Amino acid sequence: MTLLDAAPTEVQTDDPRVVTIADGTWEVDVLPGTGASLGAGRIRTSDGVWRDLLRPTSRGGRGVVEKCASFPMIPWSNRVRDGALTFRGRTHRLQRDCADGTAIHGAVRYARWDVLDRTPASVTVGIDTREHVGINFPWHFTSTITYAVRGGAFEVTTTLRNVDAEAFPGGFGHHPYFQRSLAPVGAVAPRPLGHPVVQVPAHACYPGVPMPTGPSGPLTPRADFLAPRVLDGAFIDDVYNARDTDKPITIRYEQPDVTVSLTADPVYEHLVFYAPRGRAYFAIEPATNVNDGVALFEAGVPGTGVFVLEPGEERTGTFAIAVTL
Repeated sequence: MTLLDAAPTEVQTDDPRVVTIADGTWEVDVLPGTGASLGAGRIRTSDGVWRDLLRPTSRGGRGVVEKCASFPMIPWSNRVRDGALTFRGRTHRLQRDCADGTAIHGAVRYARWDVLDRTPASVTVGIDTREHVGINFPWHFTSTITYAVRGGAFEVTTTLRNVDAEAFPGGFGHHPYFQRSLAPVGAVAPRPLGHPVVQVPAHACYPGVPMPTGPSGPLTPRADFLAPRVLDGAFIDDVYNARDTDKPITIRYEQPDVTVSLTADPVYEHLVFYAPRGRAYFAIEPATNVNDGVALFEAGVPGTGVFVLEPGEERTGTFAIAVTL
């Protein structure tokens, strides 16, 4: 999670780093060389205007993951406390790449991904860690992500596969930043900040966020978005589970009138909701595992969302962001 604002940007079509997929409703800029991140997620509203739904990335920021509109977190989501990854009694020391002393946001967001397949409305990118040096994870894996737009929705399908000789604990997530206001592409985010109405159909959250200290429990007042609620200027940083998988997370904007629905496969057992003070964006992050999930898994805490992949096994999950105009 970063407190960086991305500068407004005009759509660029001549940047070789960008793969743009589009249909009549969506334009999404994919950055394979920047950890398979997204540079933008634009929607065309009923007035015919293209607007930034996801936080736009300036041309100069397209090589910096933390300035991007979204990025994948693989083979774990969010943080590992003190960079100490303990699995089956054996501790592996990861590079601590966050100011709080944790290993953060997976191992491949700084790696170049390969384009495996491309159509006007979809792109599949992949990585094989056996072909890279310095990956911040002690086991080898492959991963593919398919980004696709169709029928008014943006779909993201992620696969993680164990290509090592031994089992490892796995997980993945994505970190989309949503705009508080739907400004036209290239416009400065309006002030005062927008206050969309958010609903999160999840019934439990974790103590000790951003580093949970035990199993999830009842929602705190800060985290309770079971009923639609205005996203005001208060700070939010919560991890949820016990999600109603048959109900979408919704974000409703008033001007223009747009409803955004985020749905996710059951493998995405967790959700991180992050809203920094004074920023023009917030994040709603589908994740398979809770923050520091492997440590909790090793401690016998139930419901961590961590899965164990034996050699040759894989896990796949899809989430989608749909817009109703």
